[in-house]
Amino acid sequence: MMGKTILGGLLGGFALYLVGFIFWGTPLSNLAFSSADPAAAAQLQAAMAQALNAGGTGVYIIPDPSTAQGTILFGRGPIAQVFYNSNGYPVTDGGALAGGFILSLLVGVLIALALRWAAGDMAARARLGIVFAGAAVLWMHVGQAIFNHAPWGYILYLAFSDFAGLAAAVLIAAKIMPDAFPGEPTLH
Repeated sequence: MMGKTILGGLLGGFALYLVGFIFWGTPLSNLAFSSADPAAAAQLQAAMAQALNAGGTGVYIIPDPSTAQGTILFGRGPIAQVFYNSNGYPVTDGGALAGGFILSLLVGVLIALALRWAAGDMAARARLGIVFAGAAVLWMHVGQAIFNHAPWGYILYLAFSDFAGLAAAVLIAAKIMPDAFPGEPTLH
């Protein structure tokens, strides 16, 4: 019976990966991003290379509000949180795609294992998993828009894409595993 749990998790993880690809690996992802004029983008890239290279790859809050002057500038705006990589990488990075695939399979198996000990039938497992998926994306993603004033359009797109992927993984894993596991405890 553990085999069906693992199979459900792997297939759910595969679905999670596919949903992520649909949202982020196709032109649909353009809905999440704002674009700068090419000349402005080149100027910003040159400024980042000059100003941030000493610190290297990292996440920068600009201006830094940990100083008195930074606090004043932060309050005036404009401000940015920059995910900066000093080296760059290919737009379609095979290493990231392979690593993401392995991660999605692992997440799918973890979801299936959690559902294995949840309430007995498929419908109860699905409801529980979907509620947890919704709670997770609300806290982790929508919380960024609330607490850090992150852009709502990007955040809602990210939250919806992650919820759709997690819900697909939950539904597949819950469907494949049997309704009850004799001799194993369940949460009620």
